[in-house]
Amino acid sequence: MESQQLLLAGLIVIAACLQSLSASDGCREDVARLRERENLLKSRLQEQERLLHRLQQQDQAVDQHTAVLGGNQDALHADCSQLFNSGYNSSGPYRVRPQGSPSAVAVYCDMSDGGGWTVVQRRTSGAESFTRSWAEYKNGFGNVKSHFGEFWLGNDLLHYITAQANHSLRINMEDFDGNQRYAEYANVKVADEQDDYRLTFGAYRGTAGDALSGTYQTGVSDWASHQGVKFSTYDRDNDNYKGNCAQEDKGGWWFNKCHSAHLNGAYYPGGHYSAVTDDGVVWYPWRGWWYSLKTTIMKLRPADFRMDPVNDPNAVRRAPLS
Repeated sequence: MESQQLLLAGLIVIAACLQSLSASDGCREDVARLRERENLLKSRLQEQERLLHRLQQQDQAVDQHTAVLGGNQDALHADCSQLFNSGYNSSGPYRVRPQGSPSAVAVYCDMSDGGGWTVVQRRTSGAESFTRSWAEYKNGFGNVKSHFGEFWLGNDLLHYITAQANHSLRINMEDFDGNQRYAEYANVKVADEQDDYRLTFGAYRGTAGDALSGTYQTGVSDWASHQGVKFSTYDRDNDNYKGNCAQEDKGGWWFNKCHSAHLNGAYYPGGHYSAVTDDGVVWYPWRGWWYSLKTTIMKLRPADFRMDPVNDPNAVRRAPLS
């Protein structure tokens, strides 16, 4: 609107000068400057219109992709593994309805790493604050529809998904130097709200180190293990520490006394940080307490998941979102 007003004012001045029978050199210079300004403003307006058009196209693509399973909600797939084996092999947002869930929900499906993963957490930029209340972690928050959005899927959904079957949890991590590691845990369960979303898990495998069980160092598991630990937020303290770990470390998590893994901490661009407490995005066995990771992605998939053969002639393949 401001650009249009400036453009209109300039055109009025130009018209006045051109109508003058004795246009001075100063007037002609004003006309030249205003025409230059007019061309610049037109260029900016065109760029803004192109950007708006691209954003509208992206929104439409996301809405179409999310609605691909519209219709009878009772007929929706229970998770991303069922979607993958039904032919949907493009990573992106979908609607699913886990057993026990009162309604269909939007989730982000990661069809890499063999496919079929339901993403439950993503950190990529620090755009989303993870210092959230119990209710927010219960229901979920952030942008689940974007390829790069940060979010927490929600503790209720974590419970519904892991209660359906034996699930594996895979955590992909990256530091600010481009190094990547992963940790994978078998038989992951998240209890319901009555049990404060207690976390249990089985055997570890991976390259990042076993931070969740605290077995990376002798004698630390009593305070470092997250096995059988309840979820805590700044407004509901369920940890085993005399203080409030969630409040001190700025994020909801399964805190013990307090942690050797905390992927919902404060985001520190650049990685290395100094603070009163080790409140970054931490995976201790890999980068220690005073390094905050650049990217973390937590995702779930049934342990008995088997990829359909790629040469299945009946498979329906979907093109990725543009």
